Amino acid sequence: MILGIDVSTYLEQQRISKQKYYKDGKEVDPFELFKNNGVTYIRTRVWNDPYSESGEPYLGGTCDVNNFIELATKLKKYGFHHILDFHYSDFWCDPSKQFLPKAWQGLSFEEVLRELRKFTIESLTKIKKAGIEIDYVQPGNEITHGMLWPYAKLMGGEEKEASYDRFALSLNTAIEAIHEVYPSAKIILHLEQSYDQEAYRDILSNLFKRNVKIDVLGSSYYPFWHHGFDEYFANMDMVQREFHIPVMNIELGYPFTTIDYRVDESGKPKHLVINADNIDDYLKLMPYYPDKEGQAQFVRDFISLAKKHNLSGICFWEPLWVPGEGICWGSKAGQAYQNDTSKDTRNEWANQCLFDYEANALPALDYYKL
Repeated sequence: MILGIDVSTYLEQQRISKQKYYKDGKEVDPFELFKNNGVTYIRTRVWNDPYSESGEPYLGGTCDVNNFIELATKLKKYGFHHILDFHYSDFWCDPSKQFLPKAWQGLSFEEVLRELRKFTIESLTKIKKAGIEIDYVQPGNEITHGMLWPYAKLMGGEEKEASYDRFALSLNTAIEAIHEVYPSAKIILHLEQSYDQEAYRDILSNLFKRNVKIDVLGSSYYPFWHHGFDEYFANMDMVQREFHIPVMNIELGYPFTTIDYRVDESGKPKHLVINADNIDDYLKLMPYYPDKEGQAQFVRDFISLAKKHNLSGICFWEPLWVPGEGICWGSKAGQAYQNDTSKDTRNEWANQCLFDYEANALPALDYYKL
């Protein structure tokens, strides 16, 4: 089983806040800590053009292909392998949003597919020329409801078969382009909704029927959305048993606190994804209270169960994304791109890192190892 981390925001943190990290009161190199724990893979997202038309960065890492190359080059000395996560969007993609890149909007589906192929080949060629090897590639991020909306969005009823045709064609276009540059790269199909066996069975059977060749099923697992261990691992067992492909956890997270790191002028806490208002929902699903000890117990038990259920890998999502001045999930320009201007822009994930708000290593880090 491989162990990985997604640190897509790391370079932006260094540029904006020059973030340092600590363990037992001493400054440390976090990548050395992870390497010593057995982490061998770095997962990095790639957005097409995460800038406004006036050049304002979208933040959240501003993860274009240049960010990937710079990060991979910086981390070469550690000997990490790479998982490349193409969102095929200019900003965040997840089950609720799969926005077309700005440059592809207004194009026909056939034209979008040509641009998809072109972008994939040009990006990977640039990466290869930089001397970076890629082990795994994700064509799409959390694409349980399809990708490249509206064209390859999965639909129900009478539109279901045609929507799967377009989804499969989009994936096969990306996969062919990936293998043109990196013939030996393994393809990860990344889904969330990881408690739902029927959803996974429907997606995989329809894609395999349409000759989509994937090597690994990659799942997100956040208990707040994806229920308890029993449902998650039962689904991973089903995929291996019925579809005979390896399964990997490609995103993992759990909070170490529900207390926010900053309050507004009124004294009320600002927004965190997991916060004091929804703690009761968590405790219905998990026996681990969202504090430092609970996070550590969650990580320990998840890794133990992952081994038992034959997962081929685990990847902790953004363990270094601690709060700092100017560290945001998205700028105002990024919010505008995805029509999401109703909430604060700052880092809403900071309570799910493996370092606390002051960048001290948490107990869970000691358990994040094989």
